[in-house]
Amino acid sequence: MASDETSGAPGGPIAGEPVQHGTGVTSNRAFPTNSYPSSLDPFVLFERFYIEPGEGFPTHPHRGFEIVSYMLEGGMDHEDSLGVTNTAREGEVMRITAGAGIRHSEFPAGDEGCNGLQLWLNLPRDRKEVDPDYEDAAAAELPTEERDGATVTTVVGEGSPIALHTPTEYLDVAVDGAWTWSLPDGWSGFLYGVSGEGTADGAAFSEGDVLPVTDARSVEVRSDGDLRAVAVAGRPHGEPVRQRGPFVL
Repeated sequence: MASDETSGAPGGPIAGEPVQHGTGVTSNRAFPTNSYPSSLDPFVLFERFYIEPGEGFPTHPHRGFEIVSYMLEGGMDHEDSLGVTNTAREGEVMRITAGAGIRHSEFPAGDEGCNGLQLWLNLPRDRKEVDPDYEDAAAAELPTEERDGATVTTVVGEGSPIALHTPTEYLDVAVDGAWTWSLPDGWSGFLYGVSGEGTADGAAFSEGDVLPVTDARSVEVRSDGDLRAVAVAGRPHGEPVRQRGPFVL
């Protein structure tokens, strides 16, 4: 569980930690963990989830934050109290604004398992009670471009149809050579390894690693071509992040 305050970032990448959910779902969690025991304002938690056939998350409530689910493999069925049903597949994204309260379920589609990335973002105090909402986007709707040293898909940010209450940039990056990630002044963020290996600011960086960044700086990422990572940054609210299970107060 996240602590009430955000601690300073460690000096380099740290390994994510395995989490076993009570529903039988396993995850590799970037934070909060024993190695990084706090949230990362405005982010509450981030993890890669693995759902086997026959497992999943039965209907459960959320309140006070937003959820971004980005699929890496397989499909995930979503159903919620707004009457929305959707199956997100590889490269597709779903956004839930829990706000004043929403109930939903998540299960793998068909007879195959799935895995993806899930991000929880705090809602600022004056928006905790906004009406719940849902939005999704197909892979083809997410802009992809070649940049120096990388191929970058914007999951959230300029050109993406996914809108959040917190200014956020969420990039899916395939690094081939040297790519520089720059955070806007005053923002916090993290780099998370999806597959392959390389370096981040000269330190070894591979699948399941996370590099928290709490100061405005650039991070140089290098790889011979097999590193895939996500780079996520957002503008902090400057408010305590108080997580109580499925609620962020």
